[in-house]
Amino acid sequence: MDILHLVDRMEELFNEGRGIPFTHSVVVDEDRMLDLIDQMRVAIPEEVKKSQQILANRDRILAQAQEEAARTLAIAREKSEQLVERDSIVQAAKSRAKQIEQEGYLQAEKTRVDADQYVIETLLRLEEELERSLIQARNGIRALQMNQQEDEEYAEMDDEEDFEVEQS
Repeated sequence: MDILHLVDRMEELFNEGRGIPFTHSVVVDEDRMLDLIDQMRVAIPEEVKKSQQILANRDRILAQAQEEAARTLAIAREKSEQLVERDSIVQAAKSRAKQIEQEGYLQAEKTRVDADQYVIETLLRLEEELERSLIQARNGIRALQMNQQEDEEYAEMDDEEDFEVEQS
């Protein structure tokens, strides 16, 4: 399940919660909240797996670029060796071979840079999503803990009032 969908569901749960008068606290359905948290625990590793796949794709693209550069270099060397036999074309052949070699390196470097940029952008988006989810989960936990504490304080106040009524 998509982590953003789970975050939306958690937000809906908070919006559906009943507000406690004179506080910023909300009472939410504990079972539904815990179910959403469990689903998030399952979904987050999926997002991490996706990022690992992206990294694997980056490595594959880099390997392909290196293979292409090696092929280009091999072709350039082969052509330059053939041209060496001709005295009048030797300088031109060396120049062309060097140009092909540089183009291969530039192409491989550009592919690597593009792949790195793609991975960085994807991981940054993932990081933002995970941070947003973590903040929302922490806010939910904090709200539930505050509700629990207030419930305990109300219970203590009721116990004290009952005790005072019995003594009267």
